[in-house]
Order: sequence, then structure tokens, then C-alpha cells
Amino acid sequence: MSVVPDVLVAVLLLLGALFSLTAGVGLLRFPDTLARLHTGAKPQVIGLMATLIAIGLRAEAPLDIGILLLVAIFQLMTAPVAAHMVGRAAYRSGRVRADLLMTDELSRDLSES
Repeated sequence: MSVVPDVLVAVLLLLGALFSLTAGVGLLRFPDTLARLHTGAKPQVIGLMATLIAIGLRAEAPLDIGILLLVAIFQLMTAPVAAHMVGRAAYRSGRVRADLLMTDELSRDLSES
């Protein structure tokens, strides 16, 4: 029995936990909505993917791996869209600090419509 798969699974689980912890800390510590969106979407998805890969390496049934793949695809499809929609809603409600924006392309788009 090889130790390498066990070590790889342990590393992936720790990496997933670290990225998820980073996302949680960033949500509490970052100053504005857009920075919180970034830390809530990117590290959280990476952490989940690392955890899913670790679970997939240990799964024995093909059905389990299929379900893990569906979870990964659903997360990759919904997290960016949800972050985008929350960011637009925050911008429209005035909860975005304009002094922190380098480029404000949304104001031009909103003024045209």
C-alpha cells in the first residue's frame, strides 16, 4: 500500500481548508463590498475544488465521482455569476466606495440606459 495517495489527499484537504479559512477571514477584514466579493468568490471556490479533488481521490464508486463533478461544475458556474450580480446590486445601491475604483465602467453603462 502506497503512502503517496494518502499524503496527497491530506495536502489537498489542508489546502482546501486554508483557502476556505482565507475566504472567511477576508470577508470579515476587507473594507469594502467589492474586495469582500473577491475574497468570497475566488479562494472559496479554490478551497472547495481542492476538497472535492481530495474526496474524489478517495471515492471508490463512479457515481460518487460523478456527483463530485456535478458539484464542481455547479459551483464554477454559479459563484462568478452570483458575485457579479451582488457587485452590481451593491454599486446601484451606493455601497461601493468610488474612491477605491481605478476604472468605473458601470457608471457609463448605466447612464446610457
